[in-house]
Amino acid sequence: MSVITELEPVRTEAAWRGDELSARQDWVYLLSDEQVAELEELGKRFVEEDPDLRFVQKEDYPLVACADAVAEWGKDVDYGRGFVLVRGLRTYLYSDALSSAIYYILGLYMGDPIRQNEMGDLIDHVYATSDKTMDDPTAKSSKVRDQLVYHSDSSDVVALMCLRPAMAGGASCLVSGAQIYNEILKRRPDLAPLLLEPFHWDWRRQDQEAPADTYTSPVISMEEGVFSMYAGSLYIITAQNYPGVPKLTPEQVEVLELFDKITYEEGMAIEMDFRPGDIQWLSNYAALHARTTFYDFPEPQRRRHLLRLWLHRDAGRPVVEGFGKNGVVQIRSAPRDGKTEHPDAHFSIREVCVPRLIT
Repeated sequence: MSVITELEPVRTEAAWRGDELSARQDWVYLLSDEQVAELEELGKRFVEEDPDLRFVQKEDYPLVACADAVAEWGKDVDYGRGFVLVRGLRTYLYSDALSSAIYYILGLYMGDPIRQNEMGDLIDHVYATSDKTMDDPTAKSSKVRDQLVYHSDSSDVVALMCLRPAMAGGASCLVSGAQIYNEILKRRPDLAPLLLEPFHWDWRRQDQEAPADTYTSPVISMEEGVFSMYAGSLYIITAQNYPGVPKLTPEQVEVLELFDKITYEEGMAIEMDFRPGDIQWLSNYAALHARTTFYDFPEPQRRRHLLRLWLHRDAGRPVVEGFGKNGVVQIRSAPRDGKTEHPDAHFSIREVCVPRLIT
């Protein structure tokens, strides 16, 4: 974790520049043959037993060869640069159900999966089923090919697994939240404190079945000296369209614009092209993520296809109350209070490995 004094720059490993990380490969973990064999064996058993994804526990599928690796990834996510890329799974030999099973088992060890929408999906699919662009308010970011701006997701950890890459494009882009903060503090120390105040965020745009239009969260949490960031100005701006949402002050607009300007400056971000079988584990408190525009193969079975997990990870990170979207997400085992399971909910690995045709 990035422990700092309020309004002091972050001086830990979490503050990094992409042009410096790109020159190294210490953020890539290559699985050994023994680790791959263990995951394949456990994944096959998972598919055969087909446990209910709401209730299965990691102890049901014990890791031995991968145990130290998972602990190492967790340290990188919690206390280090905030992300790690795991490589070496042979997904070209697997069914999508087997790939999903291996991914879910590892997810159970990296945290506790949470529901990603009101339909109860515990594994979501980044798979283009629409030709919409992100300037369309009805566009769902995981279902289009358009470029995605830098943002945070609604969990402690977000993970992506590549089943199939795009014909062209679709690079995953990460930028250090701590480094952005350091730059704002250096250039405009008068504006930096505004990021610690609550903003309204567009909940409806992120989930069309959300029970409210907006939720509130600061961009930066400074709790017990620990730095965390939750960002994505797009959803702050679109939240302004709802009645009753306070209008942004000129100073708030200015700091959000500076935030975005720094985010996109040359050298800030690192880009990585996903290979089949790659898994990216990312702390939403440490780094923002985006994606470049991509172009698909014409055959549906060859389209770019990523699996996504949102994980609650109890690493003892203190954050201010209501920080991020954690106050509104749903637990794994049951739907939101007062709700019944969605009629189209699936909790079998054999079913959730198939993307929904949502546009």
